[in-house]
Amino acid sequence: IEDLYNHGEEYFYNRYKKEIEELIKSGNEAQKKWCMEFINKMNLADNCKSSGDLNFICGPINAEDILPIGDTEWLLTTGLNGRFSGTVNPGHIYLVNRKDKTYEEIFPGKNPAFNPDKKLFSTCPGPIDIDKFSSHGLAIKQKSANRFHLYITGHAAREAIEVFEINIKDEKPDISWIGCVPLPKDMYANSVAILDDGGFVVTKFYDPAMPDPFKEIFSGQITGGIYEWHPGGIVKEIPGTELSGANGIAISSDDKWVYVAATGTREIVRFDRTQNPVALKKVQLNIKPDNIHWGDDGMLYTAGDNYVAPDECKKPPCETGWSVIRINPETMEAKRITGMDETAAMQRVSVATPVGKEIWIGTYAGDRIGYLLMD
Repeated sequence: IEDLYNHGEEYFYNRYKKEIEELIKSGNEAQKKWCMEFINKMNLADNCKSSGDLNFICGPINAEDILPIGDTEWLLTTGLNGRFSGTVNPGHIYLVNRKDKTYEEIFPGKNPAFNPDKKLFSTCPGPIDIDKFSSHGLAIKQKSANRFHLYITGHAAREAIEVFEINIKDEKPDISWIGCVPLPKDMYANSVAILDDGGFVVTKFYDPAMPDPFKEIFSGQITGGIYEWHPGGIVKEIPGTELSGANGIAISSDDKWVYVAATGTREIVRFDRTQNPVALKKVQLNIKPDNIHWGDDGMLYTAGDNYVAPDECKKPPCETGWSVIRINPETMEAKRITGMDETAAMQRVSVATPVGKEIWIGTYAGDRIGYLLMD
């Protein structure tokens, strides 16, 4: 142990690897647990080398979505449970320092905080179950100089928009759960965007009762659309927004325009909420778009797996890498700006969020987040 603290983990691992392996075989339960966790940590570090221009922070599990907390050095990422990655892990929210490239679990963490706003979220049946939740898409909105509201599409114990308050007045942000809005039983939600009145628009990815929803999505069938909620009201479907695999969602600053990634038809669709029926315009992409977020440049950014036609993919899944696409919200013109091929150590990419001079990359099934320098 003295060697560990005096010389560091790598020296300790190389010198005592044989002894560690023996303890895993014949030590007591505490020794076995410590040694297994240490070896897993060292193996992860060894596999965390850059893939070309793509650098990694290894450790965050299934960080499906990423957003900055205002103009601070902090990022938040969701963390799905193991449903789509085949792993055994609960849901979580990570806090990432984009400057020193470190992360920690901010929720539940060691001491989860609960401060329910029963007036705003009167239909919420109770606090989130920290042992049975999965955090998916996220949206963040500043409420005052030091306070932000964080909305997350939550799964597992219940299907709901889970709401948190982030406070940045101290050296490090803190988080507390403040409420929820239960979603319809026929909805598996994907992403959410916050409206000015504290309400939201949310995408229905598919109906959980579907026997094979992904078969329907990837054959371009309608599986969901956009729903809307306002404080004091109920969650309602917006007619005319039916899509195949309605996924990421973003909204304009005036709440007029809604932009949605339709994964099944590989489109970004823009809806005008001020018209009835809603008017739409769309652009075709050569990826399966997932989350979509605003950049500081006023453009929209989405990411996803490069598309492979069914007749070219004999043994799914056919890995072809992924791309980041920038969309002009006015003209709906789309342009690929970066990406990686199938040899990169990060695949199944679900988000590309530009922050400063970097693009932050997340995945719905993986053990890391990535970052690239923007051109």
